[in-house]
Amino acid sequence: MFITTGCIPLFVYRASDERENTDWLAQLELAADRLELGTEARSRARDIFLSTAPEQDRSKQTALASSLYVGALVAGDEKSQQAVADAVGVSRLSVQQNWKDQLEAAGLEPPSW
Repeated sequence: MFITTGCIPLFVYRASDERENTDWLAQLELAADRLELGTEARSRARDIFLSTAPEQDRSKQTALASSLYVGALVAGDEKSQQAVADAVGVSRLSVQQNWKDQLEAAGLEPPSW
């Protein structure tokens, strides 16, 4: 869930979401290190992941990868889908099929290209 104020989305999640996803957030940081992402991209990826994390663990790795891709894209720290997929350990197709949903969940419009 998120609240949009102007054009800057504010993400809403419970503190328990952070506790329940501690291991996933650690994986997000490791992947962000591999990608050499900046602070803004990491922060956005974290917020997007926590706001949209699926209940099932088997879906979380793909959500994590998509969140990293979108966080980097929004922060202007763009990385290729393949680079993000490799850093997280998922297929490029997983990122390709899910990033637009993550972007929309962030309250942003996907590009038309």
